[in-house]
Amino acid sequence: MKDKFMPKWIAWEVTRKCNLKCIHCRSSSDMDESEEGEFTIEESKKLIDDIVDYCSPVLVLSGGEPLLRKDLFEIATYGTEKGLRMCIATNGTLVNDEVCEKMKASGIKMVSLSLDGSTKEIHDDFRNMDGAFEGTLRAAEYFNKHGIKFIVNSSFTKRNQDDVENLYKLSKKIGATAWYMFLIVPTGRGEDIMDELVSKEDYEKILNWHYDMEKEETEMMVRPTCAPQYYRIAMQRAKADKDGWKRRALSFGTGGGKGCICAQSIMLIDHLGNVQPCSYFPMQAGNVRTESFKDIWENTDLFNNLRDFKKYKGKCGVCEYLNVCGGCRARSDAVNHDYLAEEPFCDYVPLKMRKQQEENK
Repeated sequence: MKDKFMPKWIAWEVTRKCNLKCIHCRSSSDMDESEEGEFTIEESKKLIDDIVDYCSPVLVLSGGEPLLRKDLFEIATYGTEKGLRMCIATNGTLVNDEVCEKMKASGIKMVSLSLDGSTKEIHDDFRNMDGAFEGTLRAAEYFNKHGIKFIVNSSFTKRNQDDVENLYKLSKKIGATAWYMFLIVPTGRGEDIMDELVSKEDYEKILNWHYDMEKEETEMMVRPTCAPQYYRIAMQRAKADKDGWKRRALSFGTGGGKGCICAQSIMLIDHLGNVQPCSYFPMQAGNVRTESFKDIWENTDLFNNLRDFKKYKGKCGVCEYLNVCGGCRARSDAVNHDYLAEEPFCDYVPLKMRKQQEENK
């Protein structure tokens, strides 16, 4: 088990405070969030030591808005000194020359920048803040000026799903190293927009568009995220097209060969030390303040259940693409209230089920 499943990418929510109030925020963050319970700098270093004693993942300092932490770059510097690849996930509105200089000095390897609309109207509506769009584009300019590589993360619901292609083009235009297309999981404030989730039929269309785009894209790395069905679609399309095209491997982060990888190679540590299978899966496996990182990763029932594909139910349990897709476990938990249930936004009917349907006619 240890050899097969190891943490390659850890998101650490260093604060829940945030200067925005986005419609889909998984942690429902805002400026009213208390700083009580956040890791002190001593606790932060101890956690990094605990992680390094077991593995050497990419460590993403997240939030909330991590740039609101005054000791953020002290944490980043310590992680760099311990040999970790340190990253920051930001909404971009607080980035300036001084922030960029501190990022470089602390050894930050990559920054992820949130951009959810190709226009001010779309993005600012998504982020619930006038001026957020200009702030994000300004951050990209600062990153380019200082030679800091950045990824653009774009989240989609029905309110901006028609902007997918425009956002891809804008991300490339502003100099992103990669563009990650997120099809959101309705957790946190996302629960309030459950009726805005992209339909399973449109999901399929968007992911097929992404496949066609990815085949032509040679400069910027692109990846659908929280969309494990893409790995089934990629296999289907590759077989049907018979053109020998192979997807580029990710050079940074988790790899790119499987759909849902929560508790398999990724995880989240929240601002109180609670460990979750991924950023969008608000179920706790343990707490790093009272248990060792290694013990939580290797021995908790939640994590081990997610790694046992034989326990998956419904369509996912009998699907021939289970090992490459797996369905979004966090979305199953949010919609079905059962993290082992079938992916609720998958439009595919497995071969085994189709055969059974034919036999029952």
